[in-house]
Amino acid sequence: MSGYKYLKEQVYEANMEIPKEKLAIVTFGNVSGVDRAAGVVAIKPSGVPYHRLKAEDMVIVDLDNVLVEGNMRPSSDTKTHTLLYKNFPGIGGVCHTHSTYAVAWAQAIRPIPNLGTTHADHLTAAVPVTAVMSDDMIRRDYELETGNQILNLFQERKLSYEEVEMVLVACHGPFTWGKDPGKAVYNSVILEEIARMAYLTLQINPDAGTIKQSLIDKHYFRKHGKDAYYGQD
Repeated sequence: MSGYKYLKEQVYEANMEIPKEKLAIVTFGNVSGVDRAAGVVAIKPSGVPYHRLKAEDMVIVDLDNVLVEGNMRPSSDTKTHTLLYKNFPGIGGVCHTHSTYAVAWAQAIRPIPNLGTTHADHLTAAVPVTAVMSDDMIRRDYELETGNQILNLFQERKLSYEEVEMVLVACHGPFTWGKDPGKAVYNSVILEEIARMAYLTLQINPDAGTIKQSLIDKHYFRKHGKDAYYGQD
């Protein structure tokens, strides 16, 4: 394997978590990781079933989407990933899945409301959803414009990508990110569970509303920030 062996292995292992966690089937979904010092991204090759993937199959591109190393085409979502790396400088991994409940909320074009403490453990607000992409954007560079949809939402809503590490792209599906590829996949697992819980809650009680702010704050800040006390040092 090349000089990017560590990055390829890290991204391969993260991609293999997608079928393991039932976040996508057949060839759907992808995870990438960035080496900012080298200015390169490793990402799953396009259209290859997970059971056939090997670490050496991960494709290396630069942040301008130019192929650096690999014998296969990179994921069709590569331009979305690289745009997020360019604009969210603190992230090290990006994950896109087709998990059932998160996709359902994206297709419904509805943010996932903060209905309970499981959600509040990970973010204080609703999981945001982008606007529906315009026909002009679709006709242009679709995958790049998918990234722009995410960036536009975060800019317009003044959201912090470091606090909100997940988003629903309207009519499409979820993207998550984190400090490395493994954390990006972890956030996709959490997002799917939040989406499932919210769906079931609203089936049981369609009038269920956002939990009170004091309970959100207690659960979020016991895990995040300088006064966090959940877990081990």
